[in-house]
Amino acid sequence: MANFRIGLVFSDTGGGHRSATDAIHCAIQDLVKNEPNGHHFELVTDNVVEKTHPVNRAFVDFYNHLLRNNQRLMKYYYAFIHLTKPNDSKLGYSLSGPYIENWLRREQPDIVISVHPMSNQYFAKALKCTGMSGKVKLMTVVTDPSNELWRGWACPEADLTVVPNELARNQLIAWGVEPERVRIMGMPVNPDFIKPPTVSKVDFRNHLGLHGDRLTVCINAGWAGGGNMLAIYRELSRVRRPIQAIFLCGHNKSLYEKVRKEARRCPIPSAVLPFHDRMSDLMAAVDLMVTKAGGLTTFEAIARRLPMAIDLITEPMPQEAGNVKIIVEQGLASAVYRPHDIVEIVENMQPVKDRDSVVLPTAYSLDQTDAVYSMARAALAFCDPAYQSSLEDRSKAEVERH
Repeated sequence: MANFRIGLVFSDTGGGHRSATDAIHCAIQDLVKNEPNGHHFELVTDNVVEKTHPVNRAFVDFYNHLLRNNQRLMKYYYAFIHLTKPNDSKLGYSLSGPYIENWLRREQPDIVISVHPMSNQYFAKALKCTGMSGKVKLMTVVTDPSNELWRGWACPEADLTVVPNELARNQLIAWGVEPERVRIMGMPVNPDFIKPPTVSKVDFRNHLGLHGDRLTVCINAGWAGGGNMLAIYRELSRVRRPIQAIFLCGHNKSLYEKVRKEARRCPIPSAVLPFHDRMSDLMAAVDLMVTKAGGLTTFEAIARRLPMAIDLITEPMPQEAGNVKIIVEQGLASAVYRPHDIVEIVENMQPVKDRDSVVLPTAYSLDQTDAVYSMARAALAFCDPAYQSSLEDRSKAEVERH
């Protein structure tokens, strides 16, 4: 019997990294709920990156500003980060290192799970500087599901890097990560998305003042409340069949007020929300989700077998462009290049009554909706190898299934 401490670190650049961190946290808690060996696990979750230094805080704020207000410029931000590599530079570490070293000494983790490309190298360096390297394991979880990913995910010093598919694995190996340190598992989707919803579809809709049995479209502006969602929403009034809408505005008060005004003039019944804290229930209660191509949001929808329409009116961010190719190619989403495209998509869609019965494609690990449990087992195996056995048994079963 032993006590173990696991640190999960990320940054609030958008909402995906926090969602992935919460998913891993929940999966570990599920696995150790009835711990067979009597171990005690304590989990610490922290958005460390923006706390390290005011300069990093400014980078995070600027990223979210672009995400909310001018996504077309994000490719230049992406290129700047790849060119300057602030997360893997002496200057970057001189700013961030003292805080991270103090964090490690204070928290005394047995494992650090990094769920953000700007924290991997910082923690690898800090573990060396504090003399904890080798004693404290570093595990990174990649949340970009293609080979068009942030270069910061490539951290050769990490003991284990978990990737969504072979595309990401091959790219990291090309960038210098040893093949034996990279493991394909899938995306870290919260277990709530593979569990039954806590409320029925009809009750969920009725609670928002909507019809219980009408085709329902969710317009999801994401955590930052960006994209071209208002323009797409306006086009829904041209749809001839009876529909209704739920509009999620994210952390964008200005968008929320604009959509509320628009909804008063819109002929279709609409519920306008700033955000929703039970996305797993919401995705189970709608028939189509219009969204940008964020990795976590799209893979949560895949887990719920929820058809998607992807906002491509503005060129997607580089790290999301590859995700678009995958999910559109595999028939899991339709592309929206102009606001009016949504009309034909909604007119032609045929909702599936029993979505849980839908068989997902095996390509790119898209069917691995419970992958977060494999990630949790891999982390716990650093504490007790017994967890590795259950992970290997699952891997063998997957090989036989395919």
